[in-house]
Amino acid sequence: MEAKAFFSNTVADIEALDEDVRAELIDGQIYYMAPPVTVHQRIISKLVREIGNGLSKIGKDCEVLPAPFGVYLSDDDRNLVEPDVSVICEKEKLAEKGCHGAPDWVIEVVSPSSKKLDYSIKLFKYRTAGVKEYWIIDPEARQVQIRDFENDDYMCVSFDEAASCMHLPEIKISLSEY
Repeated sequence: MEAKAFFSNTVADIEALDEDVRAELIDGQIYYMAPPVTVHQRIISKLVREIGNGLSKIGKDCEVLPAPFGVYLSDDDRNLVEPDVSVICEKEKLAEKGCHGAPDWVIEVVSPSSKKLDYSIKLFKYRTAGVKEYWIIDPEARQVQIRDFENDDYMCVSFDEAASCMHLPEIKISLSEY
């Protein structure tokens, strides 16, 4: 007997939502997203600038894309996420409608409504999908959790210190002003 999925929503259900409704789909379950607050957007803007500049300095040809940007993590119609920041170095994964496959580096900026999703559900999903590095930035706790899934490594950095990408150590980002 074949096991049946508990949630049966598909990418088509997400794509059918009104443009002003933000939602993600993980294993067939829709997760609606609250509008981000100003500090969330400021952090994302800084990350995109700093990572982009860092990649240019070291000559790494990767794309840095902020949300809203669709990432089709799996080869199925049951998973579509919008990481706050996606870094994609394998350009063949990029298409008109987003990234097809795991980005190399994913960053989520935690909000009160996204904590469970970012710290557990997405962490597991990103790891199993093949994301190399995952940052969880928590403005309330003033910390950055850095997970190197390829090498099974973990580091937690305070906003008072610069956070370094484990796969691209030349890229360091300070969030002390937040």
